[in-house]
Amino acid sequence: MDIGRIGLWQGVLDQQPSNRVREIVAELEELGWPTLWIPEAVGRDPFVSASVMLGATSTLKVATGIVQIHARHPMTTAAAQKTVAEAFGNRFLLGIGVSHGPFIEGIRKLDYSKPYSFMVDYLDAMEGAMFMAAGPEQSPPLVLAALGPRMLALATERTAGAHPYFVPPEHTAGAREIMGPDALLAPEQKVCLETDPDKARSLARENMAMYMGLPNYVNNLHRLGFTEADTTDLSDRLVDAIVAWGDLDSIAARIQAHHDAGADHVAVQVLTPRGELPIAQWRTLAGALL
Repeated sequence: MDIGRIGLWQGVLDQQPSNRVREIVAELEELGWPTLWIPEAVGRDPFVSASVMLGATSTLKVATGIVQIHARHPMTTAAAQKTVAEAFGNRFLLGIGVSHGPFIEGIRKLDYSKPYSFMVDYLDAMEGAMFMAAGPEQSPPLVLAALGPRMLALATERTAGAHPYFVPPEHTAGAREIMGPDALLAPEQKVCLETDPDKARSLARENMAMYMGLPNYVNNLHRLGFTEADTTDLSDRLVDAIVAWGDLDSIAARIQAHHDAGADHVAVQVLTPRGELPIAQWRTLAGALL
């Protein structure tokens, strides 16, 4: 599957009626975006959403970033993956991940004591799952949400690659060293089309604050050399590392930095106040980046 060198990552379309979502993804396809990444947290079901989007387009790929593995039996996930892939000409890229303790234990009320082992067992069960239905002509690809060395290595050994989230180019470089030259590496990159430093960083902090309550992200930042003070206070150093802000040249330079560090694909997430729909920014970035 060719997902292109640059795609879109968004978490705002769940707030739109499905008919409007169909119109938006059709425009994104027309603008030339090759791939659209969608999340799973407490919104719409990602397999259903992917089907809605794929049904409204003909070339756009839809990738999940990511499906929470604790939310479904592995046989159910494998069947859903094959069903969507077959229905829409293998334009569906399944990304799965262990998510975070506050989501799994706090919201789903499920055990999160051994996320890595749970993922290993889950992959085993997916691979061995029975599927007695018409499936896709070729085995559909799978990627893992991965930040730390063990999960990055697992992504390389067992799947097509990794989709790291909330990472700077320095993480991409380290991930490529762990994963070797062949595995797919598709990091997410937050961007803010604002040239005023105070306004840009204020919007960045508004978005980043939630992630500071998720230990997986905080621990990863500490592995990268950021301090407790950086993650507690959301320092300018950390904000500028995670969110690329400024003019189009600045945005393009950050994306190129990920590619130079070894990324095959960069999933660009546009930040807007209070989750506003960034249609205008998506149009502008398409003209500048694609």
